[in-house]
Amino acid sequence: MDGLERYRGIVPEFERLIEAIVRPLPVTARINTLKTDRDRLLFRLREAKVPFQPFSWYSLGLKLDVEKPGNLIENLMGHIHVQEEISMVSPIILDPKPGERVLDLCAAPGSKTTQIASMMVNRGLLVANDPANTRVASLRSNCERAGAINVVVTRYDGRRFPSHEFDRVLVDAPCTGQGMARKDLSVLDRWSLKRSLGLQRLQRALLRRATDLAKPGGTVVYSTCTFAPEENEAVVSWVADQVERVRLEKVSIPGLESCPGLVEWDGSLFGDEMEKCIRYYPHQNDTGGFFVAKLIKE
Repeated sequence: MDGLERYRGIVPEFERLIEAIVRPLPVTARINTLKTDRDRLLFRLREAKVPFQPFSWYSLGLKLDVEKPGNLIENLMGHIHVQEEISMVSPIILDPKPGERVLDLCAAPGSKTTQIASMMVNRGLLVANDPANTRVASLRSNCERAGAINVVVTRYDGRRFPSHEFDRVLVDAPCTGQGMARKDLSVLDRWSLKRSLGLQRLQRALLRRATDLAKPGGTVVYSTCTFAPEENEAVVSWVADQVERVRLEKVSIPGLESCPGLVEWDGSLFGDEMEKCIRYYPHQNDTGGFFVAKLIKE
């Protein structure tokens, strides 16, 4: 827990964060509308006596009171996708439309990819990219189980993804993962400033490439599951300064408690625009931790 002390001054009700980190993360899932609809799925769960509670903020999200959700027939059939609640936010902010060209630059294992495909109703082109051969196998498997047939899987280094124009690009970047501590407390022990700064170089390059790939008027969403400003606001502010004709757009999700992005940290000034980003802490919504920024290419 010592690694979290650096955030005491920026996290509201910091002691509640510490209390939340040690509690088990609720089991959550997303209804996959490529295979079923909400009413039909809820009827199946009631018939099977599977305890559930719908999200208050997202009609396709469910909390499940089961120990092994992966064994549910509804999951095996692709009618639901077991997914952490707060990770459903970035595709919602990306807001993909049927018929568009969309790139998920860091796609594996595919939770957000299949959510995007569902939002696109399998119409248009969704490129799901991940450089790791081992991770691509799970990405393909999840897309097949979800019935996501508009997905093309690629294996490029995202920093050098080939030049194409996309309506929307999601960069769910590799990060130090402190926001996932409720799944694995050891991520806090593995964090170091050196590791954050090392990942920062990769994150900047990925986000910079994403802005290159977005068409004029296109949307780029950057997200991480870490609290570290070095990997969040520091990345977004650097890219916003480096890239012409890119502006930040304020993001919010009605029904979810959040905090704005940081305008400064440890002597670094990120600028008032960073308040348009959004931070989610585990104690605010009983979830993991998450950061999201939305950029528009002009």
